[in-house]
Amino acid sequence: MMKPSNHLTDHDLTPQTDSNSKVTPQIAAILQRARQGIAPSRAEGEQLFMAEGADYWALLTAADDVRQQRCGEKASFVITRNINFTNVCYMGCRFCNFSVNREDPTAEFLSVEEVADRAQEAWERGATEVCVQGGLHPDINPNDYRNLLRAIKQRLPDLHIHAFSPFEIWYGAKKARMSAEDFLRDLKACGLGSMPGTAAEILDVEVRQQLTKNKLTTDEWVKIIKAAHQVGIRTTATIMYGHVDAPRHWAEHLDLLRQIQQETGGFTEFVPLGFIHYKTALYNDNPDKVRTGPTRAEHFKMHAIARLMLQGQIDNIQASWVKMGPETAAQMLRAGANDLGGTLMNESISTAAGGEHGQEVMPEDMVRNIQRAGLTPVQRTTLYQVKQQFEPTAHDSLYDLHRRIRTEAVA
Repeated sequence: MMKPSNHLTDHDLTPQTDSNSKVTPQIAAILQRARQGIAPSRAEGEQLFMAEGADYWALLTAADDVRQQRCGEKASFVITRNINFTNVCYMGCRFCNFSVNREDPTAEFLSVEEVADRAQEAWERGATEVCVQGGLHPDINPNDYRNLLRAIKQRLPDLHIHAFSPFEIWYGAKKARMSAEDFLRDLKACGLGSMPGTAAEILDVEVRQQLTKNKLTTDEWVKIIKAAHQVGIRTTATIMYGHVDAPRHWAEHLDLLRQIQQETGGFTEFVPLGFIHYKTALYNDNPDKVRTGPTRAEHFKMHAIARLMLQGQIDNIQASWVKMGPETAAQMLRAGANDLGGTLMNESISTAAGGEHGQEVMPEDMVRNIQRAGLTPVQRTTLYQVKQQFEPTAHDSLYDLHRRIRTEAVA
């Protein structure tokens, strides 16, 4: 499959539609209501995922407008480091190429001292956060999760620890013979600051059965996320799309996240994660049934529709440079996104699946990419507090020029 370019081009931002093409009345009405603060329904979200031609470009323009209404003219990033403390996992999720069995020569299980050392290195390079996650190692015990947190906090009390997916919480609580809420309350006391809302994949039983044999069910994921919010632990929310799923599943997923946020208010951001197929069993065992990841247009649609459907509920929409490349991620800042995520320093999960965008982006690159999108760069904390604001500079006129072209083309 041809690798998509990550460079800003005329084709990326200029409408490729017939000069007489107009937005369909139904789509125009949905987008007009969205600009007025009325989020699309689940059914309307599914309609928007089908948008083509003038409808598609009108969608991106509306998402940019709502992004400006909700977030102003700033876009953010965080300086962080990923620490994957073990790559041993017995779950065997078919979309994952990161995990190995414990007898594998590449098997790794870092000591608490090694994890603290990596956190120290991150702190010395300006990180305000470490993201700590690992596989579900059969030998792990509940104290391992506690001890990792304590080791980091003992050495670096001011470093924010963003750690442990809902799958890890499910596993740790089960081993500890505790409820998820009690286990999370215990981890919070040990230094857990917030939690990644990964392991969501697609919150649909039919799809999850194909991805993970439904080992962590939708109900269990939701229960653990709500438990985290209940004890005062904020989480992100994610989706992994472009495999055996469809627009119906995407709209339902966004609608469910919106319902959770209306109840708890605990999500900090929404992070769309495109499926990377290259080295995964899911694709390689079923190349005729599994997609090779989202199309470029679907990346834009996902960020744009998330902006519209989640407005007023989850107002931080992150574009993942790890999945799409830094320059494509920056383009998402004019299609609904307002955040470029973390500098990472180490990223091994997407890389193991065949990701080709590297494992680190420097802070100055984040600043430059945000400036190129015509926005003011902000270094943030995990919980979206401003750490440092940078000056806006002259930016690529392509962004303003092409936005004007597409606005006029669908008027």
